[in-house]
Amino acid sequence: MAGFRSILTNGVAASVFSLLALTACGSDVPVEYEYPTKGADGLPTYKKPESLAGPSGLDLFSLGKSGNEGQSGGGGVAVNAFLWRASLDTLSFLPLASADPFGGVIITDWYNPPESPNERFKITVYILDRALRSDGIRANVFRQTRGSAGEWRDAAVDEGLGKDLENTILTRARQIRIQQASQ
Repeated sequence: MAGFRSILTNGVAASVFSLLALTACGSDVPVEYEYPTKGADGLPTYKKPESLAGPSGLDLFSLGKSGNEGQSGGGGVAVNAFLWRASLDTLSFLPLASADPFGGVIITDWYNPPESPNERFKITVYILDRALRSDGIRANVFRQTRGSAGEWRDAAVDEGLGKDLENTILTRARQIRIQQASQ
């Protein structure tokens, strides 16, 4: 019996130590997203935003307790849940590189349409508000074409493509909201 207790105690200690060791492996490196803008040549360029969480920052202890209750469509997500789900639904055919529900950022990996192997697209969606509003979402589309030597070069994107994507996401978010309200 004493041998069994020793094994059990050592096993629990080893489990606790393993859990603490794995917890220490987390990264504390801050992630900063850049918002694309158009450069002088019409190609995307980047500038650093002031803050993803807004001027007052993000208060993790008051999520879901503000005066905007019921607008987010669910708890646990720091952005509008309808916009979040609609964005993921709309971009479901693209490979995801990153999806951050608390920061409200979805970044896809490059996607080559089968019908045009010499061009590829990448999309970044920013959900900017907890309310389901038209100005609560921003979508940026990036396009590259393959050069004669096989290298990828940035190419111009139709300016209306991002707005069309935003409108598609908003329409899907409204559909999800109506479906949820009728259940």
